[in-house]
Amino acid sequence: MPQPSAQVTAAEISRIAGVTRATVSNWRRRHDDFPDPSGGTESSPLYDLEAVRAWLASRGHASAASPSEELRTTLRLRAQGSSGTSDLLLLVLAAARHSLDELTALTELADADLAARVDGAVAELAGAVPGADAVHFAAADTAVLRALMLCVRDEGGHATLGVLAERELEDSAASGTYQTPEPLADLAARLLPGTPASVLDPACGSGTLLAAAARREVSELYGQDSLPVQARRSAVSLMLTAPRATVTVRAGDSLRADAFPDLVADAVLCNPPYGDRDWGHDELAYDPRWAYGVPARAESELAWVQHALAHLVPGGYAVLVLPPATAGRASGRRVRAELVRGGALRAVLALPPGAAAPLHIGLQLWVLQRPEPGGPERKSVLFVDTAQATADAGGGADHSTALQTRTRGGGRAAGLDWSGITEQAVGAWEAFTQRPDAYEGEPGIARAVSIVDLLDELVDLTPSRQVRASRADADPAELSAELTATRRDLVKAATSLGRAADSAAWSAAGAAARAWRTATASDLARGGALTLLRTVPEASRQAEKSAGGVRDAGVDGVVVLTGSDIARGSGPTGSPADLRSETAPVIAAGDVLVRGVAGGSGSAGGLMARVAGKEDAGALLGPQVHLFRPDPARLDAWFLAGFLGADDNIAGASSGTTVLQVSPGRLRVPLLPLEEQRRYGEAFRRVHELRAEAGRATRLAEDTARLLAGGLTGGQLLPSEETALAPRTKRVNSPR
Repeated sequence: MPQPSAQVTAAEISRIAGVTRATVSNWRRRHDDFPDPSGGTESSPLYDLEAVRAWLASRGHASAASPSEELRTTLRLRAQGSSGTSDLLLLVLAAARHSLDELTALTELADADLAARVDGAVAELAGAVPGADAVHFAAADTAVLRALMLCVRDEGGHATLGVLAERELEDSAASGTYQTPEPLADLAARLLPGTPASVLDPACGSGTLLAAAARREVSELYGQDSLPVQARRSAVSLMLTAPRATVTVRAGDSLRADAFPDLVADAVLCNPPYGDRDWGHDELAYDPRWAYGVPARAESELAWVQHALAHLVPGGYAVLVLPPATAGRASGRRVRAELVRGGALRAVLALPPGAAAPLHIGLQLWVLQRPEPGGPERKSVLFVDTAQATADAGGGADHSTALQTRTRGGGRAAGLDWSGITEQAVGAWEAFTQRPDAYEGEPGIARAVSIVDLLDELVDLTPSRQVRASRADADPAELSAELTATRRDLVKAATSLGRAADSAAWSAAGAAARAWRTATASDLARGGALTLLRTVPEASRQAEKSAGGVRDAGVDGVVVLTGSDIARGSGPTGSPADLRSETAPVIAAGDVLVRGVAGGSGSAGGLMARVAGKEDAGALLGPQVHLFRPDPARLDAWFLAGFLGADDNIAGASSGTTVLQVSPGRLRVPLLPLEEQRRYGEAFRRVHELRAEAGRATRLAEDTARLLAGGLTGGQLLPSEETALAPRTKRVNSPR
């Protein structure tokens, strides 16, 4: 019997057709033959996907969806009796090993021939993915096979894998599975001294931490996860990321059923589940891993800490991402005391809220080292508080350096300056490891605390409490000089902000808002008005290396422009090591740069688009950043940037909910004469200056307030008699 078709929302129809949601609403009202809802509710109707596709085809609307969106749609149409998407994971790996031309040729085969070729390719990789059963594809599967190979060809294996994982996680009703952001994973990997040969992640999830280790040329990667779908995804992802490394991933609960009981690795990286009271406290009470004490039922995190230490070679390091309660909860005091007393805990580094889920709390990085018999005595523990490294705006996610993302409480996490956080954390850690007994620290940010001082009745390992005690050591004269310079810069910035706000770059349109006749960026690119460039996906590297406009990402001295650079309005700050590609487009002055990801409210949390200036020229284009190169004889760059980065435009060309993935070809631009474009462009340029000056003034105001508050509470600054005697209203209304 025929299987029922999948159902889609109006928003999904708009993505398939490459139009706005308003256009779909107009179709529903104006065309009597538009498909009737087949489900849902009156306010949120659902439509039969096959009926919608047939209607669009009858109207001449070819699909404008991206390859990943087409794959999502095809997966929804796949027969309901199929075995989810686990049978397709190996195909992603096999397809990524083919060239662009080979994948194109495969998609053109007849159904029976394609199924046979795919069966053979997958059979060669049998056993590479944990729990993957032998599969056999039939002619009925060829639609999804073609969509998958086209997605690998055009967007790369990682993007394709992400689509399959979305579907699997929905099917398994998994909850509480968070991906460790790449900047955080890279920071954790950089805290491992040297280059370890083998790294274990006993709660590997999608494999982000192990991928960060692979970027440091680790040759042996071991992972385990309790969710089979995560274990399978991690295995394939790591094989794509590190084809020369030995990858071993297993499914299962690491605490209850350790898949690597005899493994001692050079290093462990882990972001374990938090707050799990059902981690096996009763059945594991006599487990030999608890060398520092049996963790309490509420202390699953300390069980993971000791599990990591048990899998290290003597002298090996572990870095774990842990919630802040682990550092001070009363139930974990005895285990914390033994970790400190035994010299296993080397450092605790506090991260700002928003570094990783759950976004509303500031997580911590614990650096541990398995003691060596006869090794050096550990006399102190390093504490670092990176909360002051937060920036005023966010950048791109998933694979960008920061995301504007909803928190569980409904608020939003501020964007993070990952470059500043990493520099601060790694700099303090490296200085401490070089001379632990002579480390002087940095007032209010980093401090080495003696083990004797930590072993009190609380054994509180919260970094902010430990580094706060060092503020009194700051020199009053130095702090005063720094405050004076910062305040002077603030006054200059406020003056510049006033000038930018007074600039008259606009006037009222009249009784009604102006209506636009627009074209998509894809249409403009086909007409030669602009060129759309991107960082080359891994599956297409070799095919596009000779296409021009790209540079080897390994060249010394080259920097990368990231999504967070666009959001903050800063120059390029990324490293070529952050790229997943060997080649990337080179940015030229006058290019228009658009972030590839945004928060659920469009451009909230920072700029979405800007025109590349001289400081950007020569930098490489980072991941999740789209580059539009306009023909100056046909398109004004600032006009293009202003309309491409508009909230409504971004929302209409994006897919997703909490985090929006921007499809650059679907962004729309008004069709105006060049002279009129230039007038709009000048207005957008002044708006950009206003935003930049506002951001600079805000940062300086926050720095000034922080220095003042810290100096007053630390004793380096004293309130003046004039301030104490002045009326409160005067102090508010007449700032000096």
